[in-house]
Parts: sequence; structure tokens; C-alpha cells
Amino acid sequence: MVDARHVGSIAPRGPRGMWRALRWSVQGLRIAWHVESSFRLEVYLFVVLAPLALWLGNGGIQKALLLGSLLLVLAAELLNSAIEAVIERYGAEHHELAGRAKDMGSAAVFVLMLNVVVTWALLLLPRWLGG
Repeated sequence: MVDARHVGSIAPRGPRGMWRALRWSVQGLRIAWHVESSFRLEVYLFVVLAPLALWLGNGGIQKALLLGSLLLVLAAELLNSAIEAVIERYGAEHHELAGRAKDMGSAAVFVLMLNVVVTWALLLLPRWLGG
């Protein structure tokens, strides 16, 4: 069945279309918050680390890198959850390709978590180590 709100143009047009797109995005965030414990945990970490990023970053570029690395984890978690939802839509029985897709989505989140660690370490450790 086709969702009526997506029929018509591919991209939202005009202020009303942009408003609808914003509402759908907020709805997606709300759903992720309610059904994905991993997303909630990552949001909690963001709430703790984002102020630290703004405080510890030297200048706009460092602050953007520190914050951006955190936001990438949230975006990847949303995409991973979307992949899992589509796979579950077609049934809970095990299929090799479905398992592979879920594992790869999880791996993408993990890689971006490593990106957070590396970014924060490269930007902050030299200052703390006196270099």
C-alpha cells in the first residue's frame, strides 16, 4: 500500500512541503526514541558529550568535528534501525541476506563510534599531553 503523504512529488515543494518533511523527520526521531534502546543510549551520550565538545573544542572547526562525530553516530543508528524495520516487515525467519544486512548496519554504527573515539583523541589528547 502506498503512503498517501508521499504520493506526488519526490521532494517537498514550497513551505508546506518543507513543513511536512520536517514533521516526518520529527516523527522518525520520536519513533526511534520510543522503540530503539540503542538510539536512546546514544542520545544520552550526545547530551553529555555535546556540551563537552563545545567547551573543549578550540575554535569552530574543532567544535564542529567533535559534535559532528557524535551526530554521525545518531544518523547511522537511525539508518540501521530503518534497515532492521524493513527486514522485520518481511518476517522474523532467518535469511542469510537479512542477517548480513543487519550485521552491516550494526558495523556501520560501530565504525562511526570508533570515529568518535579517534576524532576526540586526535583533537584533545595533544593538548592534555602537552603537545
